[in-house]
Amino acid sequence: MFSAETLVLPFNQVGIEAIAAVGGKNASLGEMIRELAEQGVRVPGGFATTAGAYRHLLRTNGLDGPLRALLAGLDTEDLAALQAAGKAARALLLNASLPADLSAAILAAYRELATPDGVLPAVAVRSSATAEDLPDASFAGQQETFLNIQGEAALLEACRRCYASLFTDRAISYRQLNGFDHLEVALSVGVQRMVRSDLACAGVMFSIDTETGFRDAVLLTAAYGLGENVVQGAVNPDELLIFKPTLEQGFAPILSKRLGSKAIRMVHGEAGVGLVNEAVPQAERDRFALSDDEALNLARWACCIERHYSAKRGSPTPMDIEWAKDGLTGELFILQARPETVQSRQQQAVLRSWHLEPHQAETLASGRAIGASVSSGVARVIRHPGEIERFESGDLLITERTDPDWEPILKRASGVVTDQGGRTCHAAIIAREMGITAIVGTGDGTQRIQDGDAITISCCEGDVGRVYRGNLPFSVTEQAIGDLPVTRTQILISVGNPEEAFNLAAIPCDGVGLARLEFIIANHIKVHPLALLAPERLADPTQRAAIAQLTAGHASPAEYYVDLLAQGMARIAAAFYPRPVILRFSDFKSNEYARLLGGAAFEPNEENPMLGWRGASRYYAPAFRPAFALECQALKRVREGMGLSNVIPMVPFCRTPEEGDRVLAEMARSGLVRGENGLEVYVMCELPSNVIAAEAFAERFDGFSIGSNDLTQLTLGLDRDSALVAELFDERHPAVKAMIRLAIQSAKRCGRKIGICGQAPSDYPDFARFLVEEGIDSISLNPDAVIATRLEVARIEASLGRSPEP
Repeated sequence: MFSAETLVLPFNQVGIEAIAAVGGKNASLGEMIRELAEQGVRVPGGFATTAGAYRHLLRTNGLDGPLRALLAGLDTEDLAALQAAGKAARALLLNASLPADLSAAILAAYRELATPDGVLPAVAVRSSATAEDLPDASFAGQQETFLNIQGEAALLEACRRCYASLFTDRAISYRQLNGFDHLEVALSVGVQRMVRSDLACAGVMFSIDTETGFRDAVLLTAAYGLGENVVQGAVNPDELLIFKPTLEQGFAPILSKRLGSKAIRMVHGEAGVGLVNEAVPQAERDRFALSDDEALNLARWACCIERHYSAKRGSPTPMDIEWAKDGLTGELFILQARPETVQSRQQQAVLRSWHLEPHQAETLASGRAIGASVSSGVARVIRHPGEIERFESGDLLITERTDPDWEPILKRASGVVTDQGGRTCHAAIIAREMGITAIVGTGDGTQRIQDGDAITISCCEGDVGRVYRGNLPFSVTEQAIGDLPVTRTQILISVGNPEEAFNLAAIPCDGVGLARLEFIIANHIKVHPLALLAPERLADPTQRAAIAQLTAGHASPAEYYVDLLAQGMARIAAAFYPRPVILRFSDFKSNEYARLLGGAAFEPNEENPMLGWRGASRYYAPAFRPAFALECQALKRVREGMGLSNVIPMVPFCRTPEEGDRVLAEMARSGLVRGENGLEVYVMCELPSNVIAAEAFAERFDGFSIGSNDLTQLTLGLDRDSALVAELFDERHPAVKAMIRLAIQSAKRCGRKIGICGQAPSDYPDFARFLVEEGIDSISLNPDAVIATRLEVARIEASLGRSPEP
């Protein structure tokens, strides 16, 4: 297509078929300009020098032989030799003369970018290796990028420095380790109009969740100023998760929003020359860099780009994308797009999970968890990669942030903790590639962790990674997924922590049988809902101040509650979409509600909270009705605003059918009408009255879920919280089984689905057999029991001669 003599090509004349000529980065820019502009994807224009131009430079200056001699037989494990060879190779390129015809071609293309009155624009000058961004190569970040370059002399110098960066130490080491011939890899220089994100914001997005490999989410990071600070991990950016399937159906499914500190921003220097970092005013730090509409627009572009590249390659191709917003025009732009190279390669034949043993260790620091592993060892607080001699294999690196110069140390490390950075920074990306534990964005880890201390860094507890004092015991379990049998009885999973949902979704199950709101309220919201609605009733000023701090940045304290509750609900629903997610409304008892921030002012002191003001009786009570309305608003936002219609709400501890009517009326008052927009409502079957009056409950609800804990205690007349009668608690007692049998029979007779949630089916195979024999529709289990129980249920069904329904 292109002759070897072609030196410069406009982006709109190249596509991914031109990787050999202009490298992966530039070919991708051309591909998007040429193929995706009609779909609204906006990419700044520019041009690329070719691989032929690079080889022309080497020939003209006679550099092939000297470069090959420098690198022949190089041992990249010998860091001193690597650094010496890299420095000498770069010097050869920096001292080389650009051929006259190449300089002329570059400047002619640059002048084509000038304004009508002849003003030459500022440009970004980027390196694009001809083997870069291939599915089996990850050359990103190995060569240099130069921003805010303006003027002909500055452009030619930046091009020369890009050519020299083909021989950075990291690039040399990577090529050698991966079998690339140093002189077979060429370099193309991409010259692209600068987007004035110094006046707005920029960041990175992935069309896959980078920690779990969940493919239906876009992870978007954003910070003020040029995007280099996000890529380099110099700032803690905002983070948003957006659900792709319902986004493309026209909904607004922002699953989570995390405000970053965004302490600095990179802007143009004095007189527009060079780049500098400046502090961001607190008022700007306290708000998100992007509006929701802008974030959703970028996510749509990510879906569009992923869909295009997947079609081109004939296989799913999650993408790693850099974006920027122009502060002059308000327009959004895509600056780069390349295939994601870590999670997209992961095999799911084995589920591996880490578990910390119970402990009381001091937490030294916390930040964003990268992955889900645990590592322990000696902390090495290192300020500069030149201190590598202090670092032993297996140590834990503690530093402010990393860049490619740190990779020799990272190869020795069992984990890394940084003060700065988000989930798309260099340390996070390299940790995933190398399979080491990482916590980024701790803020003060280098101050709070002492050099030489024994520490444990844990990423197995959700989105927050924690650094603990001491070598804590932990275990790693593996579950082989393989080809699991299909069962007539649905095998569901129980979920409490939304941050675990994407990982849990990889477990082969038929949906969620019990999603609990209590974890979200206690651990994420932390405040009693009535304290948010009526803070004036709180006598303690420290509680009012704590609530004000938690709710800062939200439209109102009530919106804080609805927003965080909706995000938690949505993350669980999205993880398992379109499989059903049965979400139980809050079922705190009064003593548990009282422990929330501000809760004591609103809760009674009950002698036996287990049998008191809990579940359905709260929802219509005048004292709690406004709080229940917040739960309904959150659910309505998830189902109707985000399009997650797979959520089925469930009412707990509903004592009578008439009480069910009152709860359904409260839901309807908040816009949740059973039967409208496909809304089904389930009820917990956990009281003897639920079983005895099952037909009346079936007239009001669409399904039942047997709560074996409460049904057992109320059938046998014991308090499951009392150690004095604990030995009498047994779900397999004939009286309890008689209740369960009657509940299943009644539900079947009324044409309603019925399941069970509890540990007994996984602990006792005979109890699982009893449930299957009685014809229960579903069994909901803790995650660690799903695979074993599915196999057991399949064996039971086979012995009963029952085949899965088609």
